[in-house]
Amino acid sequence: MPRYLIPVIITVMLSCSATGKEFHLVLNGKSIHFEGSGWNEDNWGLGFEYNFDQRGRWIPLVSGSVFRDSNEDISKYLGGGIKARFPLGDIFHLDAGAFAFLMTRKDYNDNDPFIGALPFLSLGTQTIAINTTYVPAITPKSVDLVYFQATFKIWEG
Repeated sequence: MPRYLIPVIITVMLSCSATGKEFHLVLNGKSIHFEGSGWNEDNWGLGFEYNFDQRGRWIPLVSGSVFRDSNEDISKYLGGGIKARFPLGDIFHLDAGAFAFLMTRKDYNDNDPFIGALPFLSLGTQTIAINTTYVPAITPKSVDLVYFQATFKIWEG
């Protein structure tokens, strides 16, 4: 992990107990590429998602993760976003949001950080959810894909 991310992560973790709502473990897992073959679609890795206090329908969040990307290299991201929560009955909810991040990838700028933003959807309960996002091809060597993660609530404040 780049040294410049360590103070950011520590600051986020320390602020969680003072101002936050929920801390989730993120298990990265699967991508589905829309074309080509030979891509790694088993994108295992770990991360976190921290949801701040819900304000009406809106939930601000921060998230970071380390995972094996489509080229079998280690990628990392840290960022923040906001999601709108839509209850689906008494148990399930659908979240829709946007997430801006700082990321490093070996195949993009040789692991120098770059900024990105993506939409996402999440379907879940109070304790577990499946997140998905669409990632467009951003370089001539990449392809469009859909990416999946599972989140598990491990702390609520």
